[in-house]
Amino acid sequence: MRTLISTAFISLDGVVEAPGGEPGYRNAGWTFKDIEFLPEAFEIKGREQKEASAMMLGRTSYEAFSPVWPGMEEFADYKVMPKYVVSTTLTEGDLVSNWGDTTILRSLDEVAELKKTEGGPIIIHGSATLNRALADADLIDRYHLLVFPVLLGAGKRLFSTTDKDKQQLKLVEHEAYANGLQKNVFDVVR
Repeated sequence: MRTLISTAFISLDGVVEAPGGEPGYRNAGWTFKDIEFLPEAFEIKGREQKEASAMMLGRTSYEAFSPVWPGMEEFADYKVMPKYVVSTTLTEGDLVSNWGDTTILRSLDEVAELKKTEGGPIIIHGSATLNRALADADLIDRYHLLVFPVLLGAGKRLFSTTDKDKQQLKLVEHEAYANGLQKNVFDVVR
């Protein structure tokens, strides 16, 4: 069974929207505005590329990342690994040709079937809506969270507000940094 890992830049109040400056959100770029950059706080991002065997995205994140990430040296490892996009509307014609093999999955059932295959971890970047649906379906196995010392109020959140049974998490790695960032890695307890 493959491990499904959700990785996110997240504000202390749970917002994950537009961390890198994506347009249309009033707090866009909140991960680098007024927060000192410390390379050691982002070590986990490089490690994720080395440890993952595939990447999963929702349609919106795919459409945001696919025109940019294939040409970025810091994401070179992602260029060659298989990608899975979960979407009911994306077509094969919407996929970029310079970012490696990409498969469109149409449902959470298809994600569950993918998890049953042989292979290494699958990392999920961005994709707030997809993350909430996967978590509610109990398909996420691990969270890699870089928690930023900001409160953003409104914005897309990583976790849903669905009334569901408690889900226990086990902290397996953590560190606090001088700039206020915290790394928290949680395994989902089943």
